[in-house]
Amino acid sequence: MAGLWDKYVVPRLIGYCCTQPPIMKRRAKVVPRAQGKVLELGAGGGANFALYDSSRVTSVEGVDPSPELLSRAHEAAKTIGLPFSIERGIAEDLPFDDASFDTVLTTFTLCSVQDQAQALVEAKRVLKPGGQLLFCEHGAAPDAKVAKWQRRIEPVWKRIGGGCHLTRPVSTAVAQAGFRIVEQEKGYMEHSPRWAGWVEWGEARI
Repeated sequence: MAGLWDKYVVPRLIGYCCTQPPIMKRRAKVVPRAQGKVLELGAGGGANFALYDSSRVTSVEGVDPSPELLSRAHEAAKTIGLPFSIERGIAEDLPFDDASFDTVLTTFTLCSVQDQAQALVEAKRVLKPGGQLLFCEHGAAPDAKVAKWQRRIEPVWKRIGGGCHLTRPVSTAVAQAGFRIVEQEKGYMEHSPRWAGWVEWGEARI
């Protein structure tokens, strides 16, 4: 049953939840900053594709572990006037050479990778010197009462949400991976339950 849920329900759930207006509003703050050769982590679904600034970006490559979401991403990519290459893969083991990209973009992805720290290590590895990491992720809330509910809900949420964690740090994890955060915003999304609504977004450099 879990296999059927993950195959047929989770991609639709992710596609719906991750394109709601409050989330798209945050994506729009980050994605247009991408420049040069871009790698998008968790590109399945193609939610970011329409937000790229084609005058700044030369190409976009993406990885995602879900065949169902990749199928959606391929369809979305057909409508965008940029060179796209989207392949099945995981953020913790990227199939790219060192110093290959000008920008790595991660939006609402680090919550569900198996190893968040390793995914960030890989992002740093494939970035060129001076390259940028653009991030927009939900995670651990700073308020004790909200954090308590996140810890309570997370075990069930992970099972129904494709491994999505509620209690992972965002900016702290980026900094611990060796990135220098140069711009950052954070706060609760409107029209969202607070246990799922804390989001941090910004730009980091190596």
